[in-house]
Amino acid sequence: MEKMQILKADLLEIIFDGRNKSYGAYDLRKTYNKRIANALTGTFFVAFLFVISTVIANSSKKNAKPPIIQDITLEKLLPPDEIKSDPLPLPKQELPKMAMSQFTAPKITNDVLVDENDEIKPIEQMENTVIGNKHQEGSPDVGIIGAPVESSIDKVELPNNVDEYEKTFYVVQNPAEFPGGLPAWSKYLERNLNRDLPINNGAPAGKYTVVVAFTVDKNGVISDVLAENNPGYGTDAEAIRVIKKGPSWKPAIQNGRNVIYRHKQSITFQVAEE
Repeated sequence: MEKMQILKADLLEIIFDGRNKSYGAYDLRKTYNKRIANALTGTFFVAFLFVISTVIANSSKKNAKPPIIQDITLEKLLPPDEIKSDPLPLPKQELPKMAMSQFTAPKITNDVLVDENDEIKPIEQMENTVIGNKHQEGSPDVGIIGAPVESSIDKVELPNNVDEYEKTFYVVQNPAEFPGGLPAWSKYLERNLNRDLPINNGAPAGKYTVVVAFTVDKNGVISDVLAENNPGYGTDAEAIRVIKKGPSWKPAIQNGRNVIYRHKQSITFQVAEE
């Protein structure tokens, strides 16, 4: 830039003399004043709108009608004990007149001296009537309770002698069960049952259920253990072994007494697919 041009040029032109003015810094500094003016104008405009809205809101509050306040005088209330409530009159209900027969105490006397009303009436005439102190005509007494009708409900007949409890029961009120119930039975099988036996014997994937029948005596001792089916692969023998190895069971109960019971228990082997 020549000397005469330096005197006429502004500071921005002198700083960027010989430099790249299209880089961006030159344009930002050149438009700085314009951007400041726009920002101040916008700020003043927003502030002006805020002041105008505040003035309008205050003027609307001044024009609002004041709330109406009225004095209310409460009447003197009586305590609950002094409040009188007239009970509602109950409708009068006339009871139907029932046929009544006068009770006459037996007394031996001459028939001529006996009044007709004092005579003892036959049983047929006193049927379906109420016994009272006078004779009264009316409707028959339907409130007389008749004899109970025999029920057809089956009754549990108790054994006639003690020997009946010595037989083996197949159906009882409380069947025999493993001590501790079903959760304890599941834990016992997990610990003692050889679940891999069917796999070791070449069983394909599937479920193999063995039903084992055995006798539980009055003390819970197990005997006569037999498998009622045989799915194969040694499952029947393993189920019998587990039952025999286990502890005594809780005996069955019939009519409040321990009885001999023939029980059936299923044991399932499961072979999963590989």
